[in-house]
Amino acid sequence: MRTSHALLLRLCHDPAYDFDRASVDYVDRGAPGDRSNVPGSQIRCLQQGGMEIQSGVEAKFIPYHRIRRISYDGKVLWEKS
Repeated sequence: MRTSHALLLRLCHDPAYDFDRASVDYVDRGAPGDRSNVPGSQIRCLQQGGMEIQSGVEAKFIPYHRIRRISYDGKVLWEKS
């Protein structure tokens, strides 16, 4: 089974994909339903332990273990059960 990190790296670096068309749902305590979504265009970088996203005027670090779903063009590619 592919990890969320491995899938995000593929979507980001494989020329067959446009990373801007990807989206990531993640646990975000305090948000409605404790979930948030970020499009690939707002993911600044993929690091060893998580991803850095653009959140307003500053960056926010999201650990990979908080990712719940990765979609591409609305199709779910990966989901944590």
